[in-house]
Amino acid sequence: MLPIRVQVVSRYVPEQSDPENDQYVFAYSVSITNRGDMGVTLLRRRWLIHDGSGKDTEVEGPGVVGEQPYIGPHEQYRYTSGAMLESPMGTMEGHYVMRTEAGQEVEVPIPRFSLIAEPMVH
Repeated sequence: MLPIRVQVVSRYVPEQSDPENDQYVFAYSVSITNRGDMGVTLLRRRWLIHDGSGKDTEVEGPGVVGEQPYIGPHEQYRYTSGAMLESPMGTMEGHYVMRTEAGQEVEVPIPRFSLIAEPMVH
């Protein structure tokens, strides 16, 4: 297993959401820290999005936010992206596939995190 640490912080984006039409927008910021002595390249990602309404979505693709970043030894890469749910709460989790400088491809887990809209006042 690679010495890679993945941390995610999410937030509800009320100005882009439309609760009356079951559209809840969330932003999430990811920090990927390479704690090893060998650089890695993030090749692709796979997300499992669990909507509180019972809908599950799988998202796969190359890189993140249009990039396949190289993360050098003891370096950190950060990015922000978003997701839209049909309910005010859900979770996301998944993994990245990274290639080491030695050419080995390894799955790096992305721990589950919550997407929760702030309580709404009616």
